[in-house]
Amino acid sequence: MPDRKFDKSRLPSRHVSVGPDRAPHRSYLYAMGLDEGEIAKPFVGVATTWNEAAPCNITLMRQAQAVKRGVAAAGGMAREFTTITVTDGIAMGHAGMKSSLASRDLIADSVELTIRGHSYDALVGLAGCDKSLPGLMMAMVRLNVPSVFMYGGSILPGRFKGKDVTVVDVFEAVGKHSAGTMDLQTLTDLEAVACPSAGSCGGQFTANTMACVSEAIGLALPGSSGAPAPYESRDQFAEASGRAVMDLLASGLRPRMIVTRQALENAATVVAASGGSTNAALHLPALANEVGIDFDLHEVARIFRRTPYIADLKPGGRYVAKDMYDVGGMPVLMRTLLDAGFLHGDCITVTGKTIAENLNGVVFPANQDVIRPATAPLSTTGGVVGLRGNLAPQGAIVKIAGLKHQVHVGPARVFDCEKDCFDAVQARHYKDGDVLVIRYEGPRGGPGMPEMLSTTAALYGQGAGETLALITDGRFSGGTRGLCIGHVGPEAAVGGPIALLKDGDIIRINAPEGTISVDLSDAELAKRRAEWRPRTTDYNSGALWRYAQTVGDAEKGAVTHPGSRAETHVYADI
Repeated sequence: MPDRKFDKSRLPSRHVSVGPDRAPHRSYLYAMGLDEGEIAKPFVGVATTWNEAAPCNITLMRQAQAVKRGVAAAGGMAREFTTITVTDGIAMGHAGMKSSLASRDLIADSVELTIRGHSYDALVGLAGCDKSLPGLMMAMVRLNVPSVFMYGGSILPGRFKGKDVTVVDVFEAVGKHSAGTMDLQTLTDLEAVACPSAGSCGGQFTANTMACVSEAIGLALPGSSGAPAPYESRDQFAEASGRAVMDLLASGLRPRMIVTRQALENAATVVAASGGSTNAALHLPALANEVGIDFDLHEVARIFRRTPYIADLKPGGRYVAKDMYDVGGMPVLMRTLLDAGFLHGDCITVTGKTIAENLNGVVFPANQDVIRPATAPLSTTGGVVGLRGNLAPQGAIVKIAGLKHQVHVGPARVFDCEKDCFDAVQARHYKDGDVLVIRYEGPRGGPGMPEMLSTTAALYGQGAGETLALITDGRFSGGTRGLCIGHVGPEAAVGGPIALLKDGDIIRINAPEGTISVDLSDAELAKRRAEWRPRTTDYNSGALWRYAQTVGDAEKGAVTHPGSRAETHVYADI
């Protein structure tokens, strides 16, 4: 492809590369081996969350090189940089999990500052672990420069005793070991084979859920979310993503033209249809905040309730991400949803074409049961639903995919942090029918709204996953299963009803009806609220303190800034 000619006088990079006044800036570019012709091209940031913390991110450096080849072939000058990511599988079950959700906003902020500071004209972002996906997409919409997102790919399934396994099987095995139903050698053997390759967690947990969102919302190339991380085809998608961002730069198609209300509804539809992570109910409102669209937890839950559950994926189902890829991946899932009227087919995407145009020629495959037709679903209600009531006036969320136990009435067992609850579970200090309550783990109270996978997986491992319920103002991993209700708001740290509960209070949960309540009168709740006093935390300086000062309610996505509603300028227009 011959080099395109771009008018840099209209691009942000003119501030660092055009005119006599920018000679000092260009000298830095010459120092890195660029020549005059390369400096005259548009500058494309290629951002990755590569690190050596976990398999989720380890292939991103390789994939970034393929993106850069695509950018160069299409007439751009790629400039690679990295940002942080906190990998939940390693942060889980200890104080490190407080850093997870906070990392989402830090990732978005750091990418914004890098693009602003160096005046890049476009962005390709590659992410692996959970919060890095929404973090990069948030930065794209915030900056509003032509952008393409690409997922680093899922891990291959492990194989243990003739069955596919994931890291969630290891978490649940910890519960089996504590219950005496699995010996230490079997646990050791399982942990050694559960994660056999690079890539993000293999079930429809948060990473794969948000990868599906990237395609459904239109920020990623069709089919790019499916191939496992070790596959060479990922490099082909990466190179194509580099070419695509240059097409967007030429056409002027920007993220805020793509991420519309209808696109957000498409994304929520795909989450529900695939039995995806409850974390999407945080990340979609956060993306909407960057565009200035009102799309909170209740809007997400409305879409969830009307959407059929059709992809039989772990943790509630039988299959992993590779299995869905093998039968056609996201294009097949979206094809049947579109045909059944559940998607807005006229939404524009990074291909320059609409969702419907991208899906032309996609045929729903027979002789497979990973993805069901939307007209013959696993259930008529999506795999994730919202709840509301006097215990959660701002709402709550629960994943019901594959869950038999969807209605529960029982006495509260109250814990003021996850560790205390986990210790009680390990010691089996609970009874069938209990409602375990973990509070002061919300966005402000945690701080950081940690996930509770260690506790929920231990319960399943002990065989108690369907005999009790668990509620929290914190979050649950996409790998959590059972009647586990998260995002309860207002959170305990601000005196929400969850802060007022006492052991023995009767809690009523009805997922089919979308309700969660406690058998207390308004007068009794008011009396307890008058007696309640705020708690302090040990996080009184540093990043988590700063996060707690700025973060908002889970209902609105736990965002840390006002979003585009407060803008007086957009970076892309400088």
